[in-house]
Amino acid sequence: MKRIPTINTLREDPIVIYNQRLGNLGKTPETLTYASGLTYLIVDSKLSKSLNALLSDDLRLFVPTCKITYSKYGTTSSATGIKSPTQHPGKEITVLFGGEAHTDSHGVKFEKDPLHGKVGTASDYGKQLLIGRVPPADQLLYQTERYHHSTFGYDIPINEDGEYVMILKFCEVYFNAPNMKVFDVVLNGDHTIVPDLDIFERVGRGVAHDEYIPFSVSKGRLYYNEEESDIRGGRIRVEFIKGYRDNPKVNAICVVKGRLQEVPKLPAMPTEPEVEEYHEEVEDKKSSKNRRPSGPRTPDPYSVDDTSIMLPVFVAIGAFIPVLFCLCKL
Repeated sequence: MKRIPTINTLREDPIVIYNQRLGNLGKTPETLTYASGLTYLIVDSKLSKSLNALLSDDLRLFVPTCKITYSKYGTTSSATGIKSPTQHPGKEITVLFGGEAHTDSHGVKFEKDPLHGKVGTASDYGKQLLIGRVPPADQLLYQTERYHHSTFGYDIPINEDGEYVMILKFCEVYFNAPNMKVFDVVLNGDHTIVPDLDIFERVGRGVAHDEYIPFSVSKGRLYYNEEESDIRGGRIRVEFIKGYRDNPKVNAICVVKGRLQEVPKLPAMPTEPEVEEYHEEVEDKKSSKNRRPSGPRTPDPYSVDDTSIMLPVFVAIGAFIPVLFCLCKL
């Protein structure tokens, strides 16, 4: 039995390539069967100098540490799939609010705004900004948005049981201070998944912010943390709740079938170094040493000579002795 090397996803397009050549496999195309039963075509390594698995639309890439079965001439062998960190796992359900269809840097295809002309207002005000934390290919996801003067939401089709992650994309492109736009996000009418969301307070203005919401679906029920709710009509609903501070909004939504650790995350926000504050303290100490006094130094009361205090006494005694001598003669 021929041993199959480890599989890695080396490109952003849906192709899986072996790290090394498999040797002489013949010119007949082989098949690769994923753990879920989906089958992919293998191109002979002699023709492509690498082994390619052509993925279907239902599965963009292999889940980490899943088992792949390779079949050849009635014999089977296994290999371990490794997910590329630049791609989403499983099947995506994507929506882009306020804009046209768009494909992001991970190859995820976002649909055109489905609420156009129905609910709320679409805005591309953010196009005048360069959005932080994201590459150029992902700028549009955070530059366009949909907002509404009251609560609004979107129904998402969920047809299969399993684990899911909802990615809510936000960016504050208008306000320049916190507490100007604050709202809640509720899932399926029962679960407050993002309470008191203040985008500016989280990341500032013109900076991408994602909320990752893991949940699971089983037998017509949605499970979030320790809560559960019914799924009606094969759809779940995400709502953006109107509060007392401006209008709720959303830039984009992506729902993927998979686990939270498999979903690509935004880079961490940069933190301000504390070294600068230390240098400032050192400079303050140096400046205090070089500072000239504003007046004469205050005398130390403990350093005054005692003779200066006794001098008047000696003068009085010296003046009194002649007077006493004259009185004695009388």
